[in-house]
Amino acid sequence: MKRNVFVSAAASAALLVAGPVATAAAVSADMAGTAPAAAAAKADVTAEQALAAALKNYPGVVESLDRDGNIWHVDVITKDGKGHAELEVDAATGKVSRQNVDTDENPGEHKGLLAAKITAGQAAKAAVAAHPGTAWTVEWDSGDNGQAPYWHVEVKSSDGKTWNASVDPTTGKVTAQSDSDSDSDSDSDSDSDSDENS
Repeated sequence: MKRNVFVSAAASAALLVAGPVATAAAVSADMAGTAPAAAAAKADVTAEQALAAALKNYPGVVESLDRDGNIWHVDVITKDGKGHAELEVDAATGKVSRQNVDTDENPGEHKGLLAAKITAGQAAKAAVAAHPGTAWTVEWDSGDNGQAPYWHVEVKSSDGKTWNASVDPTTGKVTAQSDSDSDSDSDSDSDSDSDENS
């Protein structure tokens, strides 16, 4: 009974000082026995949530997703292949903003992506299942130079290392590309970035 009175008093004080958002965080943190900072960290928008928010704003098929600081950059192609949008999703709030929209794309350029059985979200989940961590980048690689198309996924481990994977767009099979200690994109990404994000 004393605990309930204390929680109510703490919630009332927080409401007066910081408003309803802080109150909810303080109460849920107190009830869970964790610090408010831990509750705030859980509110960070995940790759999966960023994908869902982007597709709600601009329906289609995700071509790429990349986290840069507090922003998720998401490229979406319409299902007919004629439209392309570059979106930004705020990693703290989930708010989506359209940066660029193009309605005269060549559908033939996106044929492989639109036919893929495995989506960007499914590729990210498969890579994280193969190598625990957080999906940081998911990019469609159309398989230039005679190579079969695949999803390139970067997973960041809790130790800060980046693990690169190829995910088969038909079967979902995950193959490791290489390990990297770098927090920046690898040189192999720069070739596909110029083609995919233009």
